[in-house]
Amino acid sequence: MAKHQVSINVGRRKNAVARVFLTPLADGKPVKIVVNGKEFEQYFANEIHREDVIRPMKTAGVYGTYSVTANVMGGGTSGQAGAVRLGIARSLVEISEEYRSALRKDGLMTRDPRMVERKKYGQPKARRKFQFSKR
Repeated sequence: MAKHQVSINVGRRKNAVARVFLTPLADGKPVKIVVNGKEFEQYFANEIHREDVIRPMKTAGVYGTYSVTANVMGGGTSGQAGAVRLGIARSLVEISEEYRSALRKDGLMTRDPRMVERKKYGQPKARRKFQFSKR
């Protein structure tokens, strides 16, 4: 991929879906990570989620070279942070294949398959049963 083009990828986790746009930064520009129109420090209040979002760039050693814009829908903050993380990792691999081994080794290229189990009829939740009454 050419150096000046935008890389667009999708990341998913739980019920969250993130569209991630990775753009190379011009010299002297500050790193900008925007999620749904807000700075990611404002969008993700929890420090763990913020670290999760920038982890692929730090693993690949390119933090500070790319600007990230993400549109996220569905799920909660944890799922959204994981979806953005996967989208960034996929975009980095699309830009250069040499990042793939480091990202795969760190477990950032695998989509987390865990989903919420559906609620069953005759039960209040997925596995919880109504209280049993003998008499």
